[in-house]
Amino acid sequence: MKKIILMALLAAAVTFDAAAQEWKIVTVVESIVPMGVGRSRIIEATQGIDSEAATSERIDGKKSKQGDVNRGDLKIENFKETKLVNFYSGAGINFQNIASNDALISDRINHFVAQGWALQHIVSGVESNAGKDDGVGIYITRLFFTK
Repeated sequence: MKKIILMALLAAAVTFDAAAQEWKIVTVVESIVPMGVGRSRIIEATQGIDSEAATSERIDGKKSKQGDVNRGDLKIENFKETKLVNFYSGAGINFQNIASNDALISDRINHFVAQGWALQHIVSGVESNAGKDDGVGIYITRLFFTK
């Protein structure tokens, strides 16, 4: 009987913990623009937003009320940004810049972990230089934390 009560309490604790879970997404943007003209940052929202204001429902697959959503109302005012250096310098790819960004990103992750956040998932993508006439691009990484 004691085992059944203990298992029930443990199951309730796990259920309560999952329901109380909070998520944080941190985005790392690293510029792939020569000569240091790009902007690279770690971006962290510091205020919440209600996604329902941007959400509409299509009933017949055609009519949408998304036109009623004002993009200006969806932008938050408060966020943190940590400056990073760009991948490229005047002479091309700069490995010192990459190592410096790695150190800064690691430090931010360690900062979040020290605050009780746990890194759950990482997603990254790149829009790289497409040739002679392009000259621009970004490398973006999203870090998903839970608490």
